[in-house]
Amino acid sequence: MRNIINLNAGWKFSKENEKLPESMPNGWQDVDLPHTWNAVDGHDGNGSYDRGCYWYAKTFETPAQPLKGGRIFLEILAAGQQATVYVNGKGEYYHEGGYSIFRADITEACKEEGENLLTIACSNENKSSVYPQSADFTFYGGLYRGVNLISVPEAHFDLEHWGSSGFMVTAVPCDCGGAKFKLESWPVHADENFTVLYSIQDACGKEVANAVRPADSTAVEVYVPDVTLWDCDNPYLYTVTATLQRRNEAYDEVSVRAGVRSFSCDPDKGFILNGIPTPLRGVSRHQDMLYKGNALTKEDHYNDAKIIKELGANTIRLAHYQHSQDFYDACDELGFVVWAEIPFISVMNEDPAAHQNCITQLKELVLQNYNHPSICFWGISNEILIGGISEQLVENHKELNALCKKLDPTRLTTIAHVSMTPIDSPVHGITDVESYNHYFGWYGGKMEDNGPWFDNFHKEHPEISIGVSEYGCEGIITYHGPNPACKDYSEEYQALYHEHMAKVLDERPWLWSSHVWNMFDFGCAARNEGGVAGRNNKGLVTMDRKTKKDSYYVYKAYWNKEPMVHLCGRRYAQRAGETTEIRVYSNQPAVSLFVNGELESVKTADKVFVFHVALRDGFNNILAVAGKCKDSMTIEKVEKEPDIYVLPEVNERAEGVANWFKLVGDLDLKAPMEFPEGKYSVRCTMEEISKSEKAMAVTAKAIKLATNFDLAPGVGMWDMMKSMKPEDMTKMAGSMMPDGFVESLNAQLIQIDKE
Repeated sequence: MRNIINLNAGWKFSKENEKLPESMPNGWQDVDLPHTWNAVDGHDGNGSYDRGCYWYAKTFETPAQPLKGGRIFLEILAAGQQATVYVNGKGEYYHEGGYSIFRADITEACKEEGENLLTIACSNENKSSVYPQSADFTFYGGLYRGVNLISVPEAHFDLEHWGSSGFMVTAVPCDCGGAKFKLESWPVHADENFTVLYSIQDACGKEVANAVRPADSTAVEVYVPDVTLWDCDNPYLYTVTATLQRRNEAYDEVSVRAGVRSFSCDPDKGFILNGIPTPLRGVSRHQDMLYKGNALTKEDHYNDAKIIKELGANTIRLAHYQHSQDFYDACDELGFVVWAEIPFISVMNEDPAAHQNCITQLKELVLQNYNHPSICFWGISNEILIGGISEQLVENHKELNALCKKLDPTRLTTIAHVSMTPIDSPVHGITDVESYNHYFGWYGGKMEDNGPWFDNFHKEHPEISIGVSEYGCEGIITYHGPNPACKDYSEEYQALYHEHMAKVLDERPWLWSSHVWNMFDFGCAARNEGGVAGRNNKGLVTMDRKTKKDSYYVYKAYWNKEPMVHLCGRRYAQRAGETTEIRVYSNQPAVSLFVNGELESVKTADKVFVFHVALRDGFNNILAVAGKCKDSMTIEKVEKEPDIYVLPEVNERAEGVANWFKLVGDLDLKAPMEFPEGKYSVRCTMEEISKSEKAMAVTAKAIKLATNFDLAPGVGMWDMMKSMKPEDMTKMAGSMMPDGFVESLNAQLIQIDKE
């Protein structure tokens, strides 16, 4: 029978690009897996992180083989981003792609008995043939999910088919209340003496159906009567086992969990689960944690899923790559509808090998995760038009979509469009359903622009099921104030933004899905925004998972059915003024507010309750009561609020915009823009503009004032942004841009000769 041996303990690691060692090195660092060398510098705010090729080494005993001809496989659950495997200095196996399982048959490289030396060269260096190429997150390096040794008899279920289990289960509900389980497995080296035994057990372990097939024709359809359907509130799982049998002996066995469900999307009804319209409302999730990077344990993954479940979400977009099997398992068990995707993101590399890498990563994603009932959508790209559009890009998307449908005709395909993607773009209509990443109210426009934009798209494209794949804004729990505003990075503005968005989504059930960007703050070493460098701080929860921001509770009020009440502003603990605003979130119809033991008032509202109360000098106790739910906090009345509550850059940016227009002088900013030959303009790409020091300085200053992004060649997210044009950037900013701003930038650029 199959024997799986965990190899996570007792590794040696060298943060040098060593030569292939001939014996177990003594001077290397002791580490256990999961491990990443970017656990700190991947998000510590130093502006960069170590992208290199480093080495892991470990010894292992050759597993005993009770049957002649057995095979030994090395299973690497993920290696960011490329890896080369050696056993006893030979048996080289190379893999590209940092997020999927890959296996190597190392039988011939192992000694017949005794100790073997396993060495793995792991690299997160940039390589033109490997995605992601450029993106707004850290590409952590290392063996960050663990390594197994798998010993199997010569006859076994296939371990070399794109890292899959060698067993595929498709459960389809029937109108009669039962379900058809379509089963197929792929034994190798199994002659006419072998059969495959299938068994289906319910959640209590009782067998409800079985079947037997010859090893050379394993496909079968099994009927199970009176099934319990898998859904978000009752994620019921069956266990399906395939056993490779030779006469009276089981040679190999593999089990998967399956859920019986049907789903579809309709442009007017949204997502439909088991025949019931079920708007998908949830979050996106990256896989890293503070000072762990992406080297998470199974417990870490499950804890993340539980925090999301407490929110009341019913869907998770797992961005922007294949996630751990542990997390997909958690989604199966807890009842999340999952959007899983490949890291084809931001910029398409013209290298033909890069497209082949997309194809490989898509095959691995689909085939390795086919049996997870939580997954209903395969995503083929994210914000890919940041790098521009071409006929080849469109054709590549069509090819990826067709491949998805061939590998898995049971699920829907989707795409996440960057905000500036035109509604008449040729990238529409390729996938089954679509979504947009919109940040109106943060990077551009006003939060009030979101609803009308989607209403208009729905009107222009009544045939497309449309969703919101990303939306959000930064919320840093240090910053507070009585007048929250866009780009002040305050916890209060983030909460106001999500109050509005939760209502927008609630009023539009035809939006098939929505995914907050992001569930947790995450690492992006290139970022320096809001006074917290190295991270994207749009999470509803901090990166260390210690603090749920006020915005978290907006969605808990909307989505969680359990009675709750939450007082906002507990970290806005020192407040000036005679009165202050107290906001309360609750899913109950009425909230009573008590101030220093006295009933202030009782209000009725839908989810968001707003009180204005007088404070006495010193400390004030605030208590909110909604039904049987209570929440309390203490705030202090002070003469002057702490300076730390306001990010200094907020005032500097306001002054900077005013000074910018002073520099422009008497230019007629209402005149049509001109684009003379031989001059720079807002229609040049950032890469073109960077060839002139003067043009780049002017443009970088404008971008900083408009978006608060520092942009410079070779620094931060330059690779992602260099193909963009200032004109497109300002379109994304929309109504957030002061009148005349883009015209004033163009007026300055056309004074500069191209170099």
